[in-house]
Amino acid sequence: MSGALLTRRACHGATALGGGGRRRPTPYLVLGGLFWLVMSLAFWRVPMCCDFGQHAAVVERLKENLLHPAHPMAALPGEGSAYYSPYAVAQGLFAKATGLAGWQVVKLAGPLNLLVLLTGIGRFVRVLTPRPWAPVLALFAMVLLWGTRMAWWSGYLGLMSMTGNLGYPSTFAIGLTFWAWAWAGTLVRGTPVRGGWWPYVGLGALCGLILLVHPISSVGAVIGVVAFAASGRAVGRRALYWSATGLTAAVIGALWPYYSVFSLVGDESVDWIHRQLYTEMPQRFWLALLGLPALWLRLRRDRRDPLVLMFALDCAVVAYGWLSGHYTYGRILGLTLVPLQFALAIELAAPRAWGWRRGALAGAAALGACVGFFQIQAGAVVPRALDPIGFDQPPRWPGYGWAVGHMHRGDVVLTNGYYPTRSVPGYGANLVAPAWPDASLEEDVRNRRLAAVRTYLDPGSTRAERSAIVRRYDVRWLLLSRDQQVPSEAVVVGWSPRTGEVLARVGGPKGRAGGPKGTHRDGSTPTNAPLIG
Repeated sequence: MSGALLTRRACHGATALGGGGRRRPTPYLVLGGLFWLVMSLAFWRVPMCCDFGQHAAVVERLKENLLHPAHPMAALPGEGSAYYSPYAVAQGLFAKATGLAGWQVVKLAGPLNLLVLLTGIGRFVRVLTPRPWAPVLALFAMVLLWGTRMAWWSGYLGLMSMTGNLGYPSTFAIGLTFWAWAWAGTLVRGTPVRGGWWPYVGLGALCGLILLVHPISSVGAVIGVVAFAASGRAVGRRALYWSATGLTAAVIGALWPYYSVFSLVGDESVDWIHRQLYTEMPQRFWLALLGLPALWLRLRRDRRDPLVLMFALDCAVVAYGWLSGHYTYGRILGLTLVPLQFALAIELAAPRAWGWRRGALAGAAALGACVGFFQIQAGAVVPRALDPIGFDQPPRWPGYGWAVGHMHRGDVVLTNGYYPTRSVPGYGANLVAPAWPDASLEEDVRNRRLAAVRTYLDPGSTRAERSAIVRRYDVRWLLLSRDQQVPSEAVVVGWSPRTGEVLARVGGPKGRAGGPKGTHRDGSTPTNAPLIG
């Protein structure tokens, strides 16, 4: 998909005098293009789930107010939210120009992000080796060689998790990461650098963009750039050039007006969520260890091999996350597997004849890929209707079109359901209590709101207590599970035949404005345009 996309056929005799005009696509262009088509369709068939609603909500808030967006999930100011990255702002502009809903924009972003990812992989592998089948093997190693327990996190790009994650900023950032590594490899191993400082400044700008789009992925991106810089034979002479890369990235990160990326350093608000990344780690990642022999061979050939250095630095950061309690650093585990997977792919792309060691490695890799595919990943590309075995399928969360069709943009919804708290904001509604921590909202404020939701839904609460919560947070709607009692003052307006959830109206007409006046920094209030239709 990138690098040498077309190869020229060897010409003999009279045809050779004309230089030979026939070209043929590389294996990666053909198979990578097919992969793009299949995975785009697989992504589109999976309904909104997991963090999808959060990212759709970000687009909705930027579509409503590009310069001063509200909090992604609540009727509160959104100043300082790390979700408002250059990537999200571009999506907000696109939504504003086209009139598309936030969830539609996130869906359309999936194939685009996948294209950036695939071209980045192709370019990166071509920097490491000219072997034509290496990018193909690297791609399939990356999506299959994980483990035998599901690893479904943003930035973890196994075949199954791609069906939910392709539209996320993390996928776009990882695609740019491969481009940054390829750029760094070109600077280190290519022809003498032309343009003086500018190629290094350009690489720094790219790293700065990755930093803003997905800060935790930027840790892995920077590690890769450092690994390539350290692998060069003229590190000392180019130290100033590489410092320009770091300085440029830092300046771009500091100048972004929506949030301060450096304020996230040392932030512990989401560490408790990420602790589970370290549990059952062997089951989630053990198939990638098949790449250790290939990485060992690279180490024996060159102790400054960039993939070896990258893997060592990644492991050090992951270990620091565990020992320090900053478990968020475990998010780079997906990128930590890349040196193993890609080293294996490059080794197996070597031309024949193979020795018995390489043959044994190929057999083990093929067996591991089959285990990973049939145990975890197959359901991503095999629909249930065509499934003869009963593979695990991607999540199919319930939709909430039946509920939001009654609402107006900005209406406040009180619910504690796992699915609605993560989905409903994606349509433009607000929650009393956001599901996730956010830098724009102090955690003790979010905890007080969560306590208010619990109090309201407590069967022992009084009508006066519930009314006070409705007034305080300008609540307009209740979204209750089938086992939660509808308060006497609420009016039921709809229900879901699939889940049994109930939508009930509370509060007065004032609630239709969607939050108290002045909740936006510019003093504006949300419009009363219907969310759907």
